[in-house]
Amino acid sequence: MRRPVLPGDISSAARALLHVPEAKRARLCACLFAGAARACAHMEQGMGLHPRWGDGTLSAAARLFPLADEPPLDDAEYLACTIRVLRAVHGRIGKACAPRMGRLPRDSFIMKILLFTNLRLAKLALDT
Repeated sequence: MRRPVLPGDISSAARALLHVPEAKRARLCACLFAGAARACAHMEQGMGLHPRWGDGTLSAAARLFPLADEPPLDDAEYLACTIRVLRAVHGRIGKACAPRMGRLPRDSFIMKILLFTNLRLAKLALDT
C-alpha cells in the first residue's frame, strides 16, 4: 500500500520546515520523508502503525516536530518551504512507499500540486 500525498501533508511538512532555521531545513525534510517511508514499509508488512512515525503519511511524520503557525500564502519563506517539500515528493515518485502521483514532468507535477493547493504564487518563485 502506498500512501497518497495530500495537500495537508504538504502543508504540515512545509510548516515543520518553516519552524527551523533555513540551514536545518534540508536535513529535516529528508528526515520527514525517511520517517514516512519507514512507517509506510512497517504498515505494508502488516505490523500496524509504526511506533514512532505513525501511519506512513508525511503529515504524521511532520507532526512529530513543532509546526509553525500556517502563514498566508504570499509568505516567501513558507513558499520556499512548500517548494522544497514538493520537489522532495517529486524526487520520490516511483520508489517504494512513494506517493501515487503518476509520472509527470517536473514542472507539470509541481504545477498540478500548486494549483490543487491554491499556491499559485509559488509558480513565480519557480520561474526565477
